[in-house]
Amino acid sequence: MTHASLLRQITDYANRADPYPLYEKLLRTPVLHDEEGGPYLISSYWDILSLLHDPRISSDAANLAAAGADETGGAEATGLPPSFIRLDPPEHDRLRRIANRPFGPPHSPRRIDSMRGELAEIVTDLIDDFRDAGQIDLVDRFAYPFPVTVICRLLGVPRADEPRFRAWVDPIVAGLDPDTGRNDEESRHAAQEARLQLGMYLAGLVEQRSKNPGQDMLSQLATGHGTDGPMTTMEAISTSVLLLIAGHETTVNLITNGMLTLLRHPEHLGRLREEPGLAVNIVEELLRYEPPVQLVPQRTCIADIELRGITIPKGSRIWLVLAAGNRDPERFRDADRFDPYREDIQHLGFGSGIHSCFGAPLARLEAQIALTELARRLDGPRLVEDPPPYRQNAVLRGPRHLAVAFDGVRP
Repeated sequence: MTHASLLRQITDYANRADPYPLYEKLLRTPVLHDEEGGPYLISSYWDILSLLHDPRISSDAANLAAAGADETGGAEATGLPPSFIRLDPPEHDRLRRIANRPFGPPHSPRRIDSMRGELAEIVTDLIDDFRDAGQIDLVDRFAYPFPVTVICRLLGVPRADEPRFRAWVDPIVAGLDPDTGRNDEESRHAAQEARLQLGMYLAGLVEQRSKNPGQDMLSQLATGHGTDGPMTTMEAISTSVLLLIAGHETTVNLITNGMLTLLRHPEHLGRLREEPGLAVNIVEELLRYEPPVQLVPQRTCIADIELRGITIPKGSRIWLVLAAGNRDPERFRDADRFDPYREDIQHLGFGSGIHSCFGAPLARLEAQIALTELARRLDGPRLVEDPPPYRQNAVLRGPRHLAVAFDGVRP
């Protein structure tokens, strides 16, 4: 098997249901150059962790475009500035500090934990709604509406507008797929149009909140008066798009991958039902074992980097294959086994370094509550189809549908 064919297989939809044998092969060559002009694939846990903290690795969209990556489907094509995950310091740091003030410690230390009751109420209502169904698509009926509702309420999106977001989210996420063998102009145009419509909608909300601020996060982004000042209107829109897309889609996959894994390991599902506190360990092990973000393709070297005796030249593109690193046998004992009782679960599921997942505290809490209540309330849950149909995306990997049958719903 050539290096180029291994990369194509990783992005090939035919292998989406189980990419892990390919990652195992990739780990045999931890620094793999796909082909001339192609990216370097990094799969070792320790190498990925090091590069995530290395200032010679750039996330800036301009550097990525200079390295030859196709950026025409990004936010920039709609006139929006890049979100802070597509920037390097110091601009990245300024925008992330502003975004963090209303989201978490030290300025809003109780923001996420104070939502616990509301999250539980949303989950309860969703599960009540399929009490008499006998079989549901967990994605459509639960894993999608839960986090999109949470993100919308966190930002301050009116509840009547929440259903509109799926029509925007789906094409944008589809446009993130780095399938090297596809040149889908229609998909690219759909992603651009969805970003434009979502941006216009959010522009209206930002204007409203600037004049009449509330307690929601969007108001605080638009009117914040910390040491960095408020965001501009365009920065607030771009950050809101980031939170809606990245913060929502990854959580959908975390919950769906989580329930799929637990149904494949019913002994752990049963233990969660009896020991709700096990949810913390289960979610951390899921982030290692079946991470919703499989790889990070948008990185560029801004200087030569020596890694395992190989020189990665300045200007090269790098793909960090997080899911391979999470199953690196040099880092994790019995790495291919799902073990919530694992003593050391320091995974790469949320990345690391300055670009570590901004919404990790919220995603953790959502998944813990969701999986605990599904385990507690569903009587005799079982998979209808295994493997289920997966989404096209190789980066944000998760089932598109997950049919689950059950005998009833407990109170």
